[in-house]
Amino acid sequence: MERTKVNELKPAFAWSPKGWPSERAYVEPDAEEVWCYTDRFSYFPGETVQFHLSASVPAFTLEITRDGRKPETVWTRDDVTAGRFEAPEDAYANGCGWPVGLTLEIPQDWRPGFYVIAVRAVLSNGELWERHHFFVVKAAPSRRPKAALVLTTSTMLAYNDWGGANHYRGMGDDPRADAGSPLSSTQRPIARGMISKPEGVPREANHLTPPINGAPRYPSYEWARLNGYSRHHGDAFWASYERLFVRWAEAEGYELDYLTQHDLHVDETVLDPYRCVIVVGHDEYWSWAMRDAVDRFVDGGGGLARFGGNYQWQVRLSDDLTTQYCYRLPSLDPDAARSPRTATTVWEAKSVGRPGATTIGLNGLGGIYTRYGAATPRSSGGFTVYRPHHWAFEGTDLYYGDQLGAAPTFLAAFEVDSVEYTFRRGLPYPTFEDGAPETLEILAMTPAVRGEEDRFGGLVPIGGPEEEVYAYNRELGDDLPDYVHEGGMYGAGMIAAFTRGEGEVFNGGCTEWAYALQTGDPFVARIVRNVLDRFLGR
Repeated sequence: MERTKVNELKPAFAWSPKGWPSERAYVEPDAEEVWCYTDRFSYFPGETVQFHLSASVPAFTLEITRDGRKPETVWTRDDVTAGRFEAPEDAYANGCGWPVGLTLEIPQDWRPGFYVIAVRAVLSNGELWERHHFFVVKAAPSRRPKAALVLTTSTMLAYNDWGGANHYRGMGDDPRADAGSPLSSTQRPIARGMISKPEGVPREANHLTPPINGAPRYPSYEWARLNGYSRHHGDAFWASYERLFVRWAEAEGYELDYLTQHDLHVDETVLDPYRCVIVVGHDEYWSWAMRDAVDRFVDGGGGLARFGGNYQWQVRLSDDLTTQYCYRLPSLDPDAARSPRTATTVWEAKSVGRPGATTIGLNGLGGIYTRYGAATPRSSGGFTVYRPHHWAFEGTDLYYGDQLGAAPTFLAAFEVDSVEYTFRRGLPYPTFEDGAPETLEILAMTPAVRGEEDRFGGLVPIGGPEEEVYAYNRELGDDLPDYVHEGGMYGAGMIAAFTRGEGEVFNGGCTEWAYALQTGDPFVARIVRNVLDRFLGR
């Protein structure tokens, strides 16, 4: 969908303390730019989208495309005008506050889907400016399909650094420390590359195998730095994850409804009408209420198909849904004293008392990285199969010990989930000390580490260094369970399945399922079909 040639434009970047760009509006006072965000993330047909606009060009085009296997442009307005409105310094936390520049009532015949907004202008020097936002159209209640895809809007907000910061970095003036903002606003544009980018862009999962003593590489970051995209373009959301799954699913004939995590947050019953709920990619951040909706769905007989990884952090949302909060340490969260269980920290914290495995069977702290920089840089990139006769593997012809999704597929890459486990007679079993459901079966595993080992004396940049993990563990102290402290840096990635209540969960346990489908891996495709068909009753 990205029409701009990646080397055409001089990016509108401000520079963070560590020298990494975060996009802002009008860094250069005479810059020609167009920006857009919407009042909400999702709508039913008949509801009205409000486009908040800022532009320093005389006129521009706003185009809306339903994205998927066959992108379809459904609405275009040329010669749109808007005032030039500055973004506050804290726009990342409190929003831009721009006025509504255009509205659109969603037509009744628009299909459920992910709709990409492109704002586009030809600049005075002849170059093309283009930036993207999105909204989701949900199926009308009378037309709902049996399956719903839940978009990972909370993880997107955690990584969206437009305006100068996100939950990870951008705050402070010390070049040796780049703290994140605990607040992330929905009322601002989205980091470049999360919605749309060219085909074939490098992923956070590292497909390069280093030689002896080779330094780690981060192709996703290198490409972004060279071409003027956000550092976090590959960390979250549509262009890297859900889009790849949707293209495959539409080609296979699966009909999907579309929801966002925000829809789950405001309505615990929103999943009730579906047989199958699907989560794809990087779903690191959830609120208590979002988890309640998923638990209710599974207990009531639904099938949760999770082809994602890195289930780790609790967030809160403001009442008007415009602000996401994640303080990471309960000691920093101003609401922790009043409500310790909803403190915005890791789900494994004892004060929270709701381990991730109780909802999805696995947790983020049990795994984290593989095939990422210096994290297991020469592993197979696949999962070792241990229970080939499980229903999820039917028709795959997989054997015990086979490598599922190994190079060049790289299914086991970037971020993965796990539980504490032991081996008996060649098979892995949960120890159940971390909330793993009593019916959980571990189907396949891969090695993982919680942080990258620095063998280069600090001379080489490391994306996720061990020191950060150790420092965070020390700060949480006794609030972390013993198994986290005792585990050191070594963990695992897992594919697992379990039943609970009247329902069932398949957990792929890693971020790269959608990419593996795009590569055409026949084993991965058969497993995904098995899961969806079982949960849909096909």
